[in-house]
Amino acid sequence: MANNTKKFDKRSQNASFQKDKKPVKNNLVFKYQGDLSLGDLANKISIPATDIISFLFLKKMVTTTINQTLGEDLIKEICSHFQIKFEKEEIEKEADLIPSNIEDDEALLQERPPVVVVMGHVDHGKTTLIDAIRDSHVADKEAGLITQHIGAYQKEVNGKKITFLDTPGHEAFTAMRARGASVTDIALIVVAADDGVMPQTVEAINHAKAANVEIIVVINKIDKPTADIERVYQELSEYDLIPEEWGGSTIFCKVSAKMKKGIDELLETILVVSELLELKANPSRKALGSVIEASLDKKEGAKATLLVQNGTLRVGDYLVIGDYYCKVRRMVNEYKQNLSQALPSTPVVVTGIENVPQAGDHFRAFNSEKEAREVANARQLSSRDKALNVSKGTSLEELFASEGEIKNINIILKGDTTGSVEAVKSALLKLAVEGVKINIIHAQTGGITESDIILASASHALIYGFNVRPSAQVRQKADEEKVEIHLHNIIYALTEEIENAMKGLMKPVEVEEVLGQGEVRQTFTASKIGTIAGCYITDGLVKRNALCRIIRDGVVIYSSSIKSLKREKNDASEVKKGFECGITIENFNDIHEGDIIEAYEIKLVERK
Repeated sequence: MANNTKKFDKRSQNASFQKDKKPVKNNLVFKYQGDLSLGDLANKISIPATDIISFLFLKKMVTTTINQTLGEDLIKEICSHFQIKFEKEEIEKEADLIPSNIEDDEALLQERPPVVVVMGHVDHGKTTLIDAIRDSHVADKEAGLITQHIGAYQKEVNGKKITFLDTPGHEAFTAMRARGASVTDIALIVVAADDGVMPQTVEAINHAKAANVEIIVVINKIDKPTADIERVYQELSEYDLIPEEWGGSTIFCKVSAKMKKGIDELLETILVVSELLELKANPSRKALGSVIEASLDKKEGAKATLLVQNGTLRVGDYLVIGDYYCKVRRMVNEYKQNLSQALPSTPVVVTGIENVPQAGDHFRAFNSEKEAREVANARQLSSRDKALNVSKGTSLEELFASEGEIKNINIILKGDTTGSVEAVKSALLKLAVEGVKINIIHAQTGGITESDIILASASHALIYGFNVRPSAQVRQKADEEKVEIHLHNIIYALTEEIENAMKGLMKPVEVEEVLGQGEVRQTFTASKIGTIAGCYITDGLVKRNALCRIIRDGVVIYSSSIKSLKREKNDASEVKKGFECGITIENFNDIHEGDIIEAYEIKLVERK
């Protein structure tokens, strides 16, 4: 009994010691960067986890476990209780991974190769041009002879290198720019001499201009009998790309990629433009750059094509890519040759990444795994606390709130006909408000597409549609990118809205709320009723008597209201997504299969 009493007394003394004594650590200062689990904190400050749990138990936090995450306030309180000196450590900010934000000593800068992106209309010979430059056969390997990915290649000309990006389209180029990855210096706009300027040519030009990169026009297929170079000159001059022969400043190069004519002259031109741009980087620092493309390989796991924009990347470096880190164990060039290092403007493929990054993610090399891990953990915390901070479109509300600060209003304009687009564009450019300028970065006929959303996101632009409608998929993309779409069918209403935004006079406006869309799957004709549209509701819902419009190939062909709505031969007040119904339109019978019936309401919204 006496022995048991002694044991009990000893346990009591220990418990009293753990309760009352506050052990003092040495003079080292514990530095933390954010939330920690209880177990991690215990290890870092060399205090038993049971002691911390006991302390928190006394604070009536009875559910505490070693896996529980502790916030900043609780970490401070625990450290104070155990007399641990502590301070919050400033960590690398996300912006510090962006190459353009890094300043280097001018004395360390050296000339670097230019990075050239190749864009243009489909089948105008973009990949064949790269094929001719590399003297390889990339185009023959492409599925359907259309580029399916972003390839990065280097070519040496007169002892100097040029890096080429062969993109699947201007959307990928701008999607990277929307994520802050401005990787290119020169854009080659490829135009077929026998085809001239096409819709995607115009989009490529506008995307290149919005990115503020040097443009070189490459007129391809000059060997064809139907080639008409003067026609290409004329058409491109309408987009302010005027050849030097006509007194302009745009460089035009005439080539035949298939026959390999004019390729040497094109390469020399690129080098001349590169010299004028005075492109430099610091090869003596740790590498920084951007992800060009990434994928998941069955054998090698996650891999990425990286473009080194500054510094030198070496095997053995630790990389932070996006929110994750890895060690560079192996890197290869486009020919799958192993490289020990990669200088500025060099594309390399790196494997063994923890997770598949996104095109446009930034990367940075660090000396140690500890540095890389801490930065990656900090970025993960930052991403968890807030949504990914990519460039977004602006809004009229933001323009109003920024009165006196806005200098440019970027607008993407889409319309049903060339005439209406030109009329709206002309009316907008005539608006005059002191200190504010309308900048129409893209104007084209046709429906609003995902490409328009990406461009608006990257350029902080508003999208205005005149007599055209976005699909449900495009609307969803706009919501994701926070791009504002304004739709009108009266020119003066459109211009008045923008002018009011420019002046900061946001009056109450009628705002259209789209209820839903139905696709016409079949049509029926009844003598007393007219044409009945057999519809499948693809988005939202459709209400009887709601306003509606008929959309064919993305263009509004008629506006009216829903006269009748039936579901399984019974009158219905509304029909929701996923159900079929019969619809008749007030005063309209020319309904075709494949048409879209969009139902909407008009609401009066007060501007705050």
